[in-house]
Amino acid sequence: MSKHFHLTLASLDVGQLLDGLRSRETSWRNTAAFLRDDYFSDEAFVAEDCIVPEEAEAIADYFARIITPIEQQVAE
Repeated sequence: MSKHFHLTLASLDVGQLLDGLRSRETSWRNTAAFLRDDYFSDEAFVAEDCIVPEEAEAIADYFARIITPIEQQVAE
């Protein structure tokens, strides 16, 4: 069983946290698209260290699972 933490953060800090997590999710989703299509339209794009799109998608989904409950809590 994983350990759970209850944090108290300022709203600005929560926004920064979410911004960083969303950035990581996007990076992994872009990596999955690149691995599937062997092309990505943004020339500044740098792929994550991964060789199969399914793994990249799974990691992106992991970040989404972290983001969702935080966003839900913020919305309350």
